[in-house]
Amino acid sequence: MEKVLSFPEALDVVLAQARIVAVAGAEGLTGSAQAAESNAMERVPLAEAAGRVLAEAVVADRDQPPFARSTRDGFAMRAADASGTLRVLGLLKAGQVWQGEPVGAAQAVEIMTGAPLPSGADAVVMVEHGESLPGEQFQLAAGRELRMGENVVPQGAEARAGAAVLRAGTVVCAAEIAVAASCGLAELPVWRKPRVAIVSTGDELVELGEGMEPWQIRNSNSHALAALARAEGGQPGRLAIARDTRQDVWERLAQGSLWDLLVLSGGVSMGKYDLVEEVLAEFDAEIFFTGALIQPGKPIVFGRLPKRGGTAVKGDPAWQGEWTYFFGLPGNPVSTQVTFALFVAPLLRALAGQAVAGPRFAEARLAEDVAGGARVTRFLPAEVVSAWDGVTVRVVGWQGSGDVAANARGNAYCVLPAGVTHFSAGETVRVLLRSR
Repeated sequence: MEKVLSFPEALDVVLAQARIVAVAGAEGLTGSAQAAESNAMERVPLAEAAGRVLAEAVVADRDQPPFARSTRDGFAMRAADASGTLRVLGLLKAGQVWQGEPVGAAQAVEIMTGAPLPSGADAVVMVEHGESLPGEQFQLAAGRELRMGENVVPQGAEARAGAAVLRAGTVVCAAEIAVAASCGLAELPVWRKPRVAIVSTGDELVELGEGMEPWQIRNSNSHALAALARAEGGQPGRLAIARDTRQDVWERLAQGSLWDLLVLSGGVSMGKYDLVEEVLAEFDAEIFFTGALIQPGKPIVFGRLPKRGGTAVKGDPAWQGEWTYFFGLPGNPVSTQVTFALFVAPLLRALAGQAVAGPRFAEARLAEDVAGGARVTRFLPAEVVSAWDGVTVRVVGWQGSGDVAANARGNAYCVLPAGVTHFSAGETVRVLLRSR
């Protein structure tokens, strides 16, 4: 039965299922030992952790910083002595500990950025805020004041030993790698990548390197979908093309039902040979919607299949790995990529262990006028340009949802709400960001 939803309604359905996936994936894995025993996670070397999702929190193994640290090159002293001439006791650089007497009245230690604050000192004056005098002396510039704690980071101000510094579900990037390294971790516990089966459908498709007739087209969708799945934390696998026969479509669905996520392109419209929905019924699939009021990408199907050999029952809200979620995406390449960004990516990120979140939107100013008036929400290939004076977006000229070259000239999609007849240059609009 046809069930076409508005874009917000369709997205809500996907996010509701993403929350089920996220809850099921987290059950029983709150403790370190439990997570370590789960086959849903693995430990990887820190150098290989970029892009992975933390399965456990990272905790500080000691106070950060482990000592009160100077943030400037200058002189460590008592703030109360800021108005007088100071006797400089010596020099302290990063990696050293002050071995001399504690800093007392009218005394200072020359200190480099990152060095531990000498005992007795409670502030650091920047070297450029005073003047060195003969006889190992230093004096603050006239009128310069110094507050207790100035230019000093106290011990444990960033994190206390045992405190969580990275949460489970965090995507590991350069900043997170730096934190993990600072905690002494040579490897990280991460969720295993969800396996994504990718199937293109249609007699007109040929694989790269095969001979082709003038009326045939190359199977570009499966390569693009594999790249998109990989960028969102999945482990993609390209299955054989499903030809326009019930048997072929049935075999690909049977194969795909053993994976964590099944993504098909093509075969979901209203044509005589669009067989995907018909064959899904034979698998007792639960279908959540059969279309969304967007352009491009209206004929999108979302649902789930019972895993072969599993015990899932249709209508049961539980997931527990017994179901394989699937998306039937339109076959035109731009439609395929738009619907992946809008619907597939949020569910895939949840399967990968990330926090549930919708598509990645931002705002930009239109660089030129754009005509509107469509009855559906439109997502048009566009180029977003970031500059010091703001972010602008320009719609790319294209020939419809099969225009892969125009799609590649853009780096985002300009979102045009339904019913608005005209969008003026300078107007702020929403843009859908693409994976890279």
